[in-house]
Amino acid sequence: MVKISRDDVLGALKEVKVAGHDQNIVDSKMLKNLQIFGDQIDIDLSLSNPTLRARKQVEIDILKIIHQKVHQKAKISTKIQVIAPKREVNANKIKGKAIPGIDSIIAISSGKGGVGKSTVTANIATTLAKMGCRVGILDADIYGPSIPTMFDVEGERPLAIKIKGRNLMEPIENYGVKILSIGFFTKPSQAVIWRGPMASKALNQLIFDAAWGELDFLLVDLPPGTGDIHLSIVQAVPLNGAVVVSTPQYVALADAKKGIAMFQQENIKVPVLGLIENMSYFTPSELPDKKYYIFGKKGAEKLALDKNVPFLGEVPIVQSIREGSDYGRPVSMQKSSPLSEVFTKITQNLIHQLLKRNKELPVTKVVEITSMTGCEAVN
Repeated sequence: MVKISRDDVLGALKEVKVAGHDQNIVDSKMLKNLQIFGDQIDIDLSLSNPTLRARKQVEIDILKIIHQKVHQKAKISTKIQVIAPKREVNANKIKGKAIPGIDSIIAISSGKGGVGKSTVTANIATTLAKMGCRVGILDADIYGPSIPTMFDVEGERPLAIKIKGRNLMEPIENYGVKILSIGFFTKPSQAVIWRGPMASKALNQLIFDAAWGELDFLLVDLPPGTGDIHLSIVQAVPLNGAVVVSTPQYVALADAKKGIAMFQQENIKVPVLGLIENMSYFTPSELPDKKYYIFGKKGAEKLALDKNVPFLGEVPIVQSIREGSDYGRPVSMQKSSPLSEVFTKITQNLIHQLLKRNKELPVTKVVEITSMTGCEAVN
């Protein structure tokens, strides 16, 4: 009769990780029960990643590692229980219009333009998709939409599909990410010259007249600053949280402060999940051990500490990031590259802060704002 050692099985399982987690399934306490009967191994797991792809992948990884390291003909039974944070009410069904099937809505913003907010959004989205999550991007930068370019879908046009008697826009999909943008409805050389109400109306159509389907995350790529579009978003949907992107130099950090203050304002109260520093430093290929802090050193990290918001990570200045954005292939899609690891870590930190926010804070309500006077403006 085959005798399989429990210690050998545990040692093998310590090489198995779940997408979105740094620790293995043993050290992270995901392994709840292990029973061995001859060549039969029964494994019970509890996972916080609810996606079908993540569950299937961990089953495959367990099967492979035990057959490789323990016994080639072991019979393995894996039972997985998904443990999700409990919420009394769906965060997207409070006081405002619901977006059925969307679990978490996260706004990604910047105080000023040119800091790489859309680049960060694109790479977080593709990283989440790699982790097995269902992801969408709403390109809310009405006047300067760049997400279609970054996903190599310029010139595409969403089709109309009929669902329950309604004609809805079907998002364009690439790299496992669903996308809607005003850029799909304008020519590349065409300027969008709209006043605030018209832009807000277009944005509402992109949100509510779309067939998003089931999504774990909808990322909202906001325009720079703090204006009409930002107010339209917080009035339209209850955001689970916001992320602010900045570069390290003082002029960008001054505007990032205003972005953080906007979300923290008393009549808005959207939790700031964290701050991301882009263009943190430059390392020449011929000097791989050197870091040149061209725009200043750790400015966003210090701002996060000062404002008591989480710091999610830093992104270096690397030519391939720019090339990936220009050619429509985000660098986070590269396998086992340093840049892919950078965005994986940032995305893991973001997920951690989102889970913490859902556990510790009440669900976000849509904002009721009738006007903003000079006295109420963000300082």
